[in-house]
Amino acid sequence: MVSRDQVKDPKKRILMVVVKMFIEKGYKETTMLDIIKEADVSASTFQNIFHTKDEVLLELIEFMFTNQFDMAKSIAIDLNNPVIIYAIETSIQLGMVESNEHFREIYLEAYTHPKLVEFINQKTSSELAKIFAKYNPNWEESDFYEAEIGTSGIMRSFMAKPCNKYFTLKRKTERFLSMAFDVYHVPKNKQEKAIEFLKSINVKELVGKVLSKLFLKLEMTFEFKFSNLKEKKL
Repeated sequence: MVSRDQVKDPKKRILMVVVKMFIEKGYKETTMLDIIKEADVSASTFQNIFHTKDEVLLELIEFMFTNQFDMAKSIAIDLNNPVIIYAIETSIQLGMVESNEHFREIYLEAYTHPKLVEFINQKTSSELAKIFAKYNPNWEESDFYEAEIGTSGIMRSFMAKPCNKYFTLKRKTERFLSMAFDVYHVPKNKQEKAIEFLKSINVKELVGKVLSKLFLKLEMTFEFKFSNLKEKKL
């Protein structure tokens, strides 16, 4: 693992610093001054490359969303059932924000900022078109995009509400999936199969494994080492 001082490319230096700080310190607590100081770059250099810290967050969100879908696909036993893959990806995403408050902050910011949520809507709608096309034969990609705008709003609301003894992670995941599946006209028997699959796996353990893999990939991609991150119990 190279040190920051060994990296000559200022963009890579900034990414190494900012991604680490966003996850360890939090998006809102990470200031421009923190970034410039830690990355050892000038304010003009940072602004010429990224303009704002939102631009760096976009790089992190792109990385996280791409890996979420890949991890969900690798976990699903029945790869011929894309509905199950969607259910797993949903449980991973909701579980991640419950396990780490800085992840919650990052995702909420991503689902709020116009440029970031537009990336999410476009990225996700392309995946949704592959998953739910068979249940919506007359839909065009724009229909999936419009539906994703609606379901992403529900996702943000669910992420913003921390789980409690009534609204557990299990309850939150099943409620979201029930609403999303209805939007995409998934037959009830397919919905039930996906929910039953989730009941058959340990979601908390799954999220822990995914986070470990994600942290490792982040370290390898952006070339840094995380400090010890303590995840709260789901």
